[in-house]
Amino acid sequence: MSRNDNIPLIAVTTGEPAGVGPEICLRLAERDPATAAARWVLLADRRLLAERARDLQWRIGLRDWQPGNSAEKDTLDVLHLPLVAPSVAGRLDPANSPYVLALLDRALAGCRRGEFAAMVTAPVHKGVINDAGIAFSGHTEYLAEHTATPRVVMMLAGGGLRVALVTTHLPLKSVPAAITATALEETLRILHSELQRKYGIDRPRILVAGLNPHAGEGGYLGREEIEVICPVLDRLRATGMTLIGPLPADTMFSAPVLARGDCVLAMYHDQGLPVLKYASFGHGINVTLGLPIIRTSVDHGTALELAGSGRADPGSLYAAVDQAVMMAERAARGSRDQTG
Repeated sequence: MSRNDNIPLIAVTTGEPAGVGPEICLRLAERDPATAAARWVLLADRRLLAERARDLQWRIGLRDWQPGNSAEKDTLDVLHLPLVAPSVAGRLDPANSPYVLALLDRALAGCRRGEFAAMVTAPVHKGVINDAGIAFSGHTEYLAEHTATPRVVMMLAGGGLRVALVTTHLPLKSVPAAITATALEETLRILHSELQRKYGIDRPRILVAGLNPHAGEGGYLGREEIEVICPVLDRLRATGMTLIGPLPADTMFSAPVLARGDCVLAMYHDQGLPVLKYASFGHGINVTLGLPIIRTSVDHGTALELAGSGRADPGSLYAAVDQAVMMAERAARGSRDQTG
């Protein structure tokens, strides 16, 4: 058995072709394959990658991916999927939206049949995909729909923090109605299970935010804590979960409170993620929990203003790959333990 048979193979989708995704993915060539704990294959239009590398004067070898390829320094394996239209750095084109989704579909298919151990996603641009007439609210929701997973949980990690969300890409006015007892309970069950399974935390301690200022101030600033959140927490505590809250979001991220937990559960996107991104921007990651596959992602967008400049920081992509490798290795150990 070769070394290649013993290490995870990670599919890396290069995302929106006009954004920074292609160039940060090219910078995976800087990582020494002799010491890497995994191998990766870029899903992209090979000509796009070659043009971007040429324009940036980066000497990177690109070759068609084959399962038997041995790792080579400064060389990247590419699973070629063609663009629909030529792409210019920094200039969005709705015509290429089907290409962006084709990258996701191919990575997902490979993960589901065991070809890849995990998928890592570079950023996509939600607006241009919708401009193409394709309803799209984000990677998380897309992968949930295409795996027929009724509920997934978005969690970001970095800067010593893990922050998961009950609701994701919703207008703020729609959030309260979306925080139902069922949604909260299912989210907490997934989060608790995945912290055990993918992170090896035997007894996860989850800090749960309230929805309203001061966690409702005893009902004077909102009753969601009393009527929805507290009953769910009490019910799940009775099953053995360690759930701390509901906590006021304005003090939840203080060091003494964070020391009491392994993960924060925020009620909505901009309640928890500004703090995490302040602590870790450029090196944080996004993880989708609850899927039948392993998926991690960068924590930033397409950064069109940087596309083609070579100045985009690949730190978040590196962290996402490393996290995917860690999860894949843990999953492989678990499978061996079950069969052995």
